[in-house]
Amino acid sequence: MTDLTKLTLAQARDGLRAKEFTAPELTEAYLGAIDAADALNAYVHKTPDIARRQAEFAQTRIRAGMSPDLCGIPLGIKDLFCTTGVPSQAASRILDGFKPPYDSTVTEQLHKQGAVMLGKLNMDEFAMGSSNETSCYGNAVNPWRREGDATPLTPGGSSGGSASAVAADLCAAATGTDTGGSIRQPAAFTGIVGIKPTYGRVSRWGIIAFASSLDQAGPMTKDVRDAAIMLRAMSGHDPKDSTSADLPVPDFEAMLTGDIRGKVIGIPREYRMEGMPQEIETLWHDGTAMLRDAGAEIRDISLPHTKYALPAYYVIAPAEASSNLARYDGVRFGRRAKLAQGDGITDMYEKTRAEGFGPEVQRRVMVGTYVLSAGYYDAYYNRARKVRALIKRDFDQVFAEGIDAILTPATPSSAFGLGEMANADPVQMYLNDVFTVTVNLAGLPGVAVPTGLDSKGLPLGLQLIGRPWEEGDLLNVAHSLERAAGFVAKPDRWW
Repeated sequence: MTDLTKLTLAQARDGLRAKEFTAPELTEAYLGAIDAADALNAYVHKTPDIARRQAEFAQTRIRAGMSPDLCGIPLGIKDLFCTTGVPSQAASRILDGFKPPYDSTVTEQLHKQGAVMLGKLNMDEFAMGSSNETSCYGNAVNPWRREGDATPLTPGGSSGGSASAVAADLCAAATGTDTGGSIRQPAAFTGIVGIKPTYGRVSRWGIIAFASSLDQAGPMTKDVRDAAIMLRAMSGHDPKDSTSADLPVPDFEAMLTGDIRGKVIGIPREYRMEGMPQEIETLWHDGTAMLRDAGAEIRDISLPHTKYALPAYYVIAPAEASSNLARYDGVRFGRRAKLAQGDGITDMYEKTRAEGFGPEVQRRVMVGTYVLSAGYYDAYYNRARKVRALIKRDFDQVFAEGIDAILTPATPSSAFGLGEMANADPVQMYLNDVFTVTVNLAGLPGVAVPTGLDSKGLPLGLQLIGRPWEEGDLLNVAHSLERAAGFVAKPDRWW
């Protein structure tokens, strides 16, 4: 029998339905792979008993001929998603021991589809980071290595554990969340596909919040078809989430024709950043040629407010984080610090939050509190909100002029070494999000597709940005790009 963990989600689904193997057999293959890959630190809470129980139940549904697309498919779940009775602590010490008595809407929908949960995946603390180095569980490690170099690399962040697990075949697919690029950047760093859907397409209920107007869950998968299958399962209106859109969910997989003749692809001149590596420039040029050869019209466009996106994002996101994380005070939520005799309530708050939050979370909470404070609210937060409206208007205008999708780089580089940015200015780390934050600020769908390798043998990805609510068309363009690029490289197994 072929190595079942190498199958795509679609291949595993079809194999289960054809009775080529069973859901328990598929699950055991992944559980064995996970136990052999502790060096990657992708899984932080393994759930083999739950997985085996769910796989047995899924198999009864398959035998009865009642198997949705994800029935019997083993998935990894990012630690940001609440899961009943399983630790869900957003990679933070302050939520140590928290076992929710409920599931997030997304994980509940996946369970109803018959999906198998293999465990919870590593991430940056409260989803704040671009390298998975802020986790209380320690760093997740990229399964890729530079040619001739054993330096451990970042899988990206904040969904670093999800990206590492999918790239290393430790799950058929994984859930991720994207606040400023946290699905697309790690997908590009690890040679997989990741899509951030339109804001409101996927329910946020039961997902531990970072920045509520920017957070959006999405799938991280081995290819575009798998992303289409999983996105359909994750999407849908949720009355428990006031920002959830009451719109029908298309069959995204059925829309993958690969035919993009007549589509108009925009190339934004503002994304040609000063100092961008030649490899990224070449990749972008080659991707443009691939779409042109597939029959698309290529058009230069302008998104003039792009240069303000990163500063606006790093005002708005910390402001919302400051508000959302205020609940973790040792009284309502979170682990309470041990107090000395005579300590008052202020001491309790200070000690609890100082012990519970890591340096990056503390930094963003402080920045957010500052920009929301009296005297600075208008100067920073309100101004950033106005810039956000202008960024969204830029996209609205180019889409109104007939652009169907926009092609950009996904990241400014390939994966860097763990610890290499430790002494850098925090702003240097934030620049990893330079190509992705605009999509969150405008609430648009965006997908990262692996399209090549750099000179050191590491994967590089391109990003496609689509019209709101048109993820099906976006994924079809991504499918065409994926086929043209023919990216099939996998990391050499060293772990």
